[in-house]
Amino acid sequence: MYETGVNNLYFHVPFCRSKCLYCDFNSYAGMEQVIPRYASTMELELKTWAIARPWSLGRSHISSIYFGGGTPVLLGAERVRKLLEATRASFEVDAAPEVTVEANPGLIDKESLEGLLQAGINRLSVGVQSLDDKELRLLGRIHTASEARAALGAATSAGISNISIDLIYGLPGQRVETWRNTLEEAISLSPAHLSAYALTLEEGTPLAEAVRSGLLPEPDPDTAADMYLMAEELLSSAGYEHYEISNWARPGRECRHNLDCWHGRPYLGLGAGAHSYVASYRFSNIRLPLEYMEYLESGRRPQRMIAPGLGPWGDAAREGLPIDTMEHITERTAMAETMMLSLRLSEGVLADDFARRFGRPVYEVYGKEIEDLIRLGLVSGDGQGIRLTPRGRLLGNQVFCRFFT
Repeated sequence: MYETGVNNLYFHVPFCRSKCLYCDFNSYAGMEQVIPRYASTMELELKTWAIARPWSLGRSHISSIYFGGGTPVLLGAERVRKLLEATRASFEVDAAPEVTVEANPGLIDKESLEGLLQAGINRLSVGVQSLDDKELRLLGRIHTASEARAALGAATSAGISNISIDLIYGLPGQRVETWRNTLEEAISLSPAHLSAYALTLEEGTPLAEAVRSGLLPEPDPDTAADMYLMAEELLSSAGYEHYEISNWARPGRECRHNLDCWHGRPYLGLGAGAHSYVASYRFSNIRLPLEYMEYLESGRRPQRMIAPGLGPWGDAAREGLPIDTMEHITERTAMAETMMLSLRLSEGVLADDFARRFGRPVYEVYGKEIEDLIRLGLVSGDGQGIRLTPRGRLLGNQVFCRFFT
């Protein structure tokens, strides 16, 4: 039912120069002074995993490494280099892994990017979000459109060829024309990869509160749908392959790290609040950076102990790993998650892969749900598998929830 070992490592760096108004990620502003200590603590966590090494991690072979956040470029090139060295000392790593770092355009230049490239980074994901200054102010971004252009130029000059751009659409009051301008300019910059995500108003964020109180208009879902269809049209015309609901890439430039996650392959997260999925268990680290560091440095257990009887994972926690919460993923949940994640991909759910993993045909497990979704025009199916239709991509959440009831 599940794979052993891990293919992917994720480092969570929860520090930002300032917190964006729409963000509910586990990230914190005003804590940059603890970054040296935090980086050393992540090295300690890596070494602790190497020592504890529950049975399933003994068969790990790392093919991708991802630095996310937060703003992981705040680590600096030297700390990134040391973490990559510690990774190779703790795990077997591919000769040429995909190594991604996320970056804020306002915090990178040619010199810093050259340092990251020399440290071992070979893929850069730039949080542009918009190329309209008014929209950037609305989102609370610290960079301007001109700084975003300069950052992307600096990345190319530094010798980074695998560059991804993140964009957000469906903002309160956003006009279709400004979205088209952002898309067309982003395409003209020729990134290898582009992600476009519809804004989600997360409860408790300043942007959600501004909409709730009437200071900003509610985002219009119909306009957001038009923006999504525009992205599909423009990016396809420019030669980008739409390989996942929100992601487009030049041929061969798909994000290997995210593809493995969408295919349900195991990954290990390191850092405060990082999540992992290994050997049918999903677990997360202590969320607050200071508590995470204190725990690893002192060896004391988190206040909320994980449940007993978890085999190697209970042993791992006793070895001093900062695991805070844990959930066993049942076969039925794993099936539903496979449907949800695989349907996000253009290839969809492959019938042979599903049967190989679970020992049962997908149409036997979800025949009624698939039949209903085909009738509604949200998926198409044949002997090879099931895929979202163009309409289904617009209504993905309505499709996915069918498999969790």
